[in-house]
Amino acid sequence: MFQQHMQRSKLAGAITILELIFHSVVRSVRSAHNNAFLAIGKNMLQVVVFVLAFYVMFSVLGLRKSAVRGDFLLYVMSGIFLYMCHTKAVGAIVRSEGPNHPMMQHAPMNTVITITAAALGTLYIQALTMFVILFVYHVAFTPITINQPLAAFGMVLLSWFTGCAVGLVLFAVRPWFPTAVSLISTIYQRANMIASGKMFLANTLPAFMLPIFSWNPLFHTIDQSRGFVFLNYNPLNSNWHYALWVGIVLVMVGLMGEFYTRRHASVSWGARR
Repeated sequence: MFQQHMQRSKLAGAITILELIFHSVVRSVRSAHNNAFLAIGKNMLQVVVFVLAFYVMFSVLGLRKSAVRGDFLLYVMSGIFLYMCHTKAVGAIVRSEGPNHPMMQHAPMNTVITITAAALGTLYIQALTMFVILFVYHVAFTPITINQPLAAFGMVLLSWFTGCAVGLVLFAVRPWFPTAVSLISTIYQRANMIASGKMFLANTLPAFMLPIFSWNPLFHTIDQSRGFVFLNYNPLNSNWHYALWVGIVLVMVGLMGEFYTRRHASVSWGARR
């Protein structure tokens, strides 16, 4: 009632939004630990453990011969990096503050800022983790060569984008069915351990098994990335355009659902959790 409203230019408003996104990204990065370096180091350790676990599993089961010709550890990392980027994006978007969160009571804070911050924070951590691990492996162990590095990194971005798209759809539904969405998110991330196709090459799959994996956009981005990383692999059973269009469609559906949910959100919904 006694609040004074000041007219701001569009440029000032845009700067304010960008500043809020920046601080929200910092908060998102430091959510795992108060120290930002330890938060990033924790994620690096998780990725390294994943890579070593799959390396040992492939070696013990004798599956190294089925991999593409080239650096075997790079083959493993090409799948793990994209898998982590995709699933971490899904989890970050789903867990971001919704329309009934107390933070939304403070203008100009809104769900667009929290979603953007969660997505950018995840991309920052995963990209930094990937570059540091590849740099250490290249310098300390053996030199590596990536056939088309820009295109390969494009597949990383596409995996992150599709993960954000899936997370956005679940985020829009979460205020209505919080328990079910949490369960679906966990099942989706666990199912991608196999459904992502990071443990095998799409070209080696028999025709009757392709429909089991071809629905998954992450399956396409991982297979396409290996075609860009390795000179001796030409992906024939995947298409990155499919992943892009699935991501765009899911983003549109998620935005419409989030807009509808935001208009009908109530603080009292928190009592159902």
